[in-house]
Amino acid sequence: MKKHALFLILFALLALPAPATARIDIDITAAEMRKMVVAIPYFTNQGEPDKIDGRGVRIADLLGRAMELHGFLKAIPANSYGGGQQQDWHKIGAELAVLGQYTVEPDGLSLDVRLLDVASGRTLLGKHYKSSEADERQAVLKFCDDAILTLSGEYGISRTSIAYVTEKKGVKEIALTDVLGDNFRQVTKHRRLALSPRFTPDGRYLSYTSFHRGNPNLYVTELNQDKLTRPISQRGGLNMAPAWHPDGKTMAITLSPNGNAELFLLDRNGEILEQLTKEEGLNVSPSWSPDGSKLAFVSDRAGKPQIYVLDMKTRQAKRLTYEGQYNTTPSWSPKGDLIAYSGRHEKQYQIYVISPEGGTPTQLTKGPGDHESPSWSPDGRQVVFSRNLDGHSKIYAIFRNGSGQRMLFDGDGEETMPQWSPRPID
Repeated sequence: MKKHALFLILFALLALPAPATARIDIDITAAEMRKMVVAIPYFTNQGEPDKIDGRGVRIADLLGRAMELHGFLKAIPANSYGGGQQQDWHKIGAELAVLGQYTVEPDGLSLDVRLLDVASGRTLLGKHYKSSEADERQAVLKFCDDAILTLSGEYGISRTSIAYVTEKKGVKEIALTDVLGDNFRQVTKHRRLALSPRFTPDGRYLSYTSFHRGNPNLYVTELNQDKLTRPISQRGGLNMAPAWHPDGKTMAITLSPNGNAELFLLDRNGEILEQLTKEEGLNVSPSWSPDGSKLAFVSDRAGKPQIYVLDMKTRQAKRLTYEGQYNTTPSWSPKGDLIAYSGRHEKQYQIYVISPEGGTPTQLTKGPGDHESPSWSPDGRQVVFSRNLDGHSKIYAIFRNGSGQRMLFDGDGEETMPQWSPRPID
């Protein structure tokens, strides 16, 4: 099947469906933002502080990757200065330094970590974490997210995940990795076509559409286990791409009970509460505003696919996009100020953002290949999407100011339809 936006897939289917002690204010959305340089020497074992070991190297490397993920920090390679914690940080060009120690205890691992402002010598953040040895990674990433909060005023996204469709040998399944591209997990094992993963607002469940029983039915699985899935909607025709309401109690979903794709409001058990659209043509790809008062979606009621916004109070829909002849897969920013979407420009798909009030869109991505299926990071600072280049699709990300386009990870197979998870609930 051609790997274009969900709108194209639907056409094909229908043709058959701790508070910080100090804070540095950084404008990380500025177009010409300069990255702050951070040194993260190897963590030391408190029992052997003069010895560098594999765990200390591994922790420092992980923390550096996680900090750089956020776009406004650049880590100095620890091996460039020997990795020791006794350094002249000014001399090596660091503006920030992270000094960490760990202790292996009978009941797990203890981490003591400090974030220093090199210029003033102040400790911006000091934290102590305890975890099982198996959860060492999560403790390290928790410090990263706390440090990002200290530096930028908003909690970090190091412990989030990306759900996406992975294709091998013509079989599409739903997969999940953490945002650094580690800890790959195949969620579905139906050996059939699976599409459109969507997280619930609390991040505990993942819904998706699967053809493993013939019809494109909607399922949900709890992510803390690997075996049980529950059907939500098994109506004839489409049961596709739900947008979970921010309160987690309802979802907007595409159904086609009479052959035409329309948006419906369902409860968590799959019961229809209301039909939201009643227009000729396809009405698909819903995305809620953060406050749940409006719903962005795609319709070809004007002849070509365009983005519309439905006001849930008046039930009136307003066309949002007028530039471009093919605009699909809207994704509403968690900040509420932008809607990202994929639009065709010069025979290729690029990612654009536009105000929910309309106006002139801004093109985020550039370069060859099709850029499709955008999804926002939970801090509203990045957009993840799939990029098909030379016939191969991979997962990319870009910052909301249009900088930093890069491949997030390179898995085994074709990768499409990414969805960024919410932050974990501690």
